[in-house]
Amino acid sequence: MHGLGNDYVFIDAFPPETNALLTQTDLPALARAVSDRHRGIGSDGLVLILPDKDTDARMRIFNADGSEAEMCGNAIRCVGKYLYESGTCPRAHLRIATLAGIRELDLQLQDERVTQVTVKMGIPHIEKDIFLPHTCPQIYYKVNMGNPHAVFFCEPLPRWPENTNVEFVHVRNNKELDVRVIERGSGETMACGTGACASAAAAISNGLTDRTVTVHLPGGDLLIRQDADGEIYMTGTATEAFRGEYKF
Repeated sequence: MHGLGNDYVFIDAFPPETNALLTQTDLPALARAVSDRHRGIGSDGLVLILPDKDTDARMRIFNADGSEAEMCGNAIRCVGKYLYESGTCPRAHLRIATLAGIRELDLQLQDERVTQVTVKMGIPHIEKDIFLPHTCPQIYYKVNMGNPHAVFFCEPLPRWPENTNVEFVHVRNNKELDVRVIERGSGETMACGTGACASAAAAISNGLTDRTVTVHLPGGDLLIRQDADGEIYMTGTATEAFRGEYKF
């Protein structure tokens, strides 16, 4: 499945036999194998959809290099879509446990299919005006959306080394942002939900945009909204590409 082209291989670990098999599996190695776009399936990482006693499900996410991430906004929308459409959790409101905490999802439905998912992403922690020498631009915002991000406002949008969550943001106007994202462990991706949220949060806190903003990413658009209490809400699509059997 993918969210705006940010694609992951998802494993349904609700069946006991699958869950038991995963406990005996080298998960970082599996993530590297399935993510290989030449020798594996090809993806930005691996996501496990696991049962959880306190929530509807638990999500674990491994980047393409095998490192485990705390949270992924695009992946969690896909998890919500799968849980509903598979009949595992046929509810329009879901609670998903992640390493960054519990995230609440509201599913928009049409003919019993999930068309869009809104995720309550939490209140961002923002550190402003951090100076980074030997770069252009030199000032960035450190934003934590459950996982860490460095947000640069710049013109035009440059490239950046891999292995960190970095957002380069161009402010179109007070309602639109252009964003390119480099995700740690995966490199540049078509989209990043938490990165879009971090970029919007930094823009809102700096007075660059309104509290509701459309974030344009290479893979498509996300609608990001911050309420009066500081909570960030992300709305976007989730798409299933194919199902199959992988031999590891």
